[in-house]
Amino acid sequence: MEEFIELDSTYLEEMGQLYKRAFRDEPWNDDWNDPVQLGEYIKEISGSYNALNFGLTRDGKLVAMSLGMIRHWWEGTNYNIEEFCVSPELQGQGMGSKFMKMIEEDIKGRGLCGIFLQTDNDKPSYRFYQKNGFKELSAHVSFYKKVK
Repeated sequence: MEEFIELDSTYLEEMGQLYKRAFRDEPWNDDWNDPVQLGEYIKEISGSYNALNFGLTRDGKLVAMSLGMIRHWWEGTNYNIEEFCVSPELQGQGMGSKFMKMIEEDIKGRGLCGIFLQTDNDKPSYRFYQKNGFKELSAHVSFYKKVK
């Protein structure tokens, strides 16, 4: 049985485990073998000001999550997703789309006007978000400068 829930700090360990499993293999190959670094990252993004974190459980086990925050903007108030993932063994089965629809219904009920997120255009997530009605902001650019 699946249940849509709002995640809090009692789920930190499960969130970290799911995140590590979801991003350790192709195409991401993220190395989250340092448990302290992973734990701090999950705490940072799930515990920010105005944090709003959702989970989907199946038989009591966390199988999908969306970590983000409510962000106020001149055009309205949005749900900004920092991280979104589905357990690898459930990917490609419609679970992510089902979960996203649940999120959309929840934030509509809160009076929020949209969802903002960033992803890489060379990963499967890019097509996933397009399939789920997200539009690319062609004028939006992300910058990064390595200093070490």
